[in-house]
Amino acid sequence: MLNTLRRNKVRRQIAAQLYAILVERAREPVFFERFGVPDTLDGRFDLVALHAWLLLDRLQDASLAQELVDAVFIGFDEGLRELGAGDIGMGKRTKRLAAAFYGRLEAYAGAPDEIAMQAVLTRNLYRGRHEASADALARYVLSAKAHLAGCNLEGGQGDFGPLPEVFA
Repeated sequence: MLNTLRRNKVRRQIAAQLYAILVERAREPVFFERFGVPDTLDGRFDLVALHAWLLLDRLQDASLAQELVDAVFIGFDEGLRELGAGDIGMGKRTKRLAAAFYGRLEAYAGAPDEIAMQAVLTRNLYRGRHEASADALARYVLSAKAHLAGCNLEGGQGDFGPLPEVFA
């Protein structure tokens, strides 16, 4: 029993480390300033979902993946509460966030190449608006995915690689 509790505590700590890494990357100003991602609640949500997918796609440990998803949703909850959302209606908001989050994960997983990823990013991150930098962002996503393949995510070590460049 104590070993199980220790393992759960370690998984939560690793998930917290991975969550901190993904939030730090998702908040990089380059996405908003150079790539035209709207600096709104929706834009920030989509960048967190994108970077969470990159990590979740590479995690082999299902229970660690669930801990990471839990950390992401705790972050969403805290963010909504900071914006003034109260307990009433949080259930409905959380269900909408969950549907949007899992929809994004499914969409990103279904984009095996740069062209498909560009289409998914245009639809989700840019809300259907054509953005000239979507192709460079798609290259970044595929590069980050490959870079994460060499990381020890189960050990809490994640690195998305270099920040994207608009005209790479």
